[in-house]
Amino acid sequence: MMVRRATITGLGKYVPPKVLTNKDLEKMVDTSDEWITTRTGIKERHIADNDVPASELGLKAAREALQDSGLTAEELDLILVATVTPDMLFPATACIIQEKLGATKAAAFDLEAGCSGFIYGLSVAASFIESGMYENILVIGTEILSKITDWEDRSTCVLFGDGAGAAVLQPTEKGGLLAFDLGADGSGANTLYLPGGGSLNPADETTIKEKMHYLKMEGNQVFKFAVKRMGQASLDVLKKANLKPEDVDLLVPHQANTRIIDAAAKRLNLGEDKVFVNLPKYGNTSSASIPIALVEARENGLVNNGDIIVLVAFGAGLTWASTVIEWNEGEK
Repeated sequence: MMVRRATITGLGKYVPPKVLTNKDLEKMVDTSDEWITTRTGIKERHIADNDVPASELGLKAAREALQDSGLTAEELDLILVATVTPDMLFPATACIIQEKLGATKAAAFDLEAGCSGFIYGLSVAASFIESGMYENILVIGTEILSKITDWEDRSTCVLFGDGAGAAVLQPTEKGGLLAFDLGADGSGANTLYLPGGGSLNPADETTIKEKMHYLKMEGNQVFKFAVKRMGQASLDVLKKANLKPEDVDLLVPHQANTRIIDAAAKRLNLGEDKVFVNLPKYGNTSSASIPIALVEARENGLVNNGDIIVLVAFGAGLTWASTVIEWNEGEK
């Protein structure tokens, strides 16, 4: 009996053209290119214009992914958007993109798991496909973190950027998404959060005065969590897929900090040639970081049919997520 799994048949990305460099930030806050580079690995990030919403970035990445897959928007059964910066609390950003795409037959909803959101989204899409409920699913990670960043807070404003990535998933009888490892530790919810704008702290003079509509982060706690979880989640998902670290051809980690990425690679005993990093160009784009990186890894010839690829992320929640893919694009 053949096993029905999900596989990625199309990829797309989009980043805004405006670039904000570390040198630019030196003029805005008390920081330096050396400080940012040595502690994070980031050199620049892309920033959306004030009138551009997350749906616009996601739409452009989605169109590219659909073209890459050979599907039309009308063939989609579901659109799933992972984001912490939706256009608005409701309707779902996925519904806004659905209308602009012309995907009239697709269900649509948003998913929020912080920077782990794209892999969470892949797991949901894979479950729908494996069950036989849907055939063609579009998963998008899109973020405009610049709009929830306090540009006077030097500890956070140097970290984040804007962008979007997307993947089309379809059924396969060989390879594809082999296993997932998802998790959360809610005791760390207060280490990376956006306090204002929800039902706890709705918009009023106090929340605006206290800058509650900007993200807050306890950097040291998040760093320690990420170093521990990124490596462990990678090992755990490989075990679920009956694979070993030496089977891995490429690790595509969440692009948040080069020291965190290095620690994850060390846990897997992977050399630099098997770890994809584009963090210096984009900074942390949250749920968009892994699909953007996956697109660029493929463009660089690092993603080929038969390869074993591990995606791993951590994010607000605190959450973590990983998946193993046996790449088989075009070989369903």
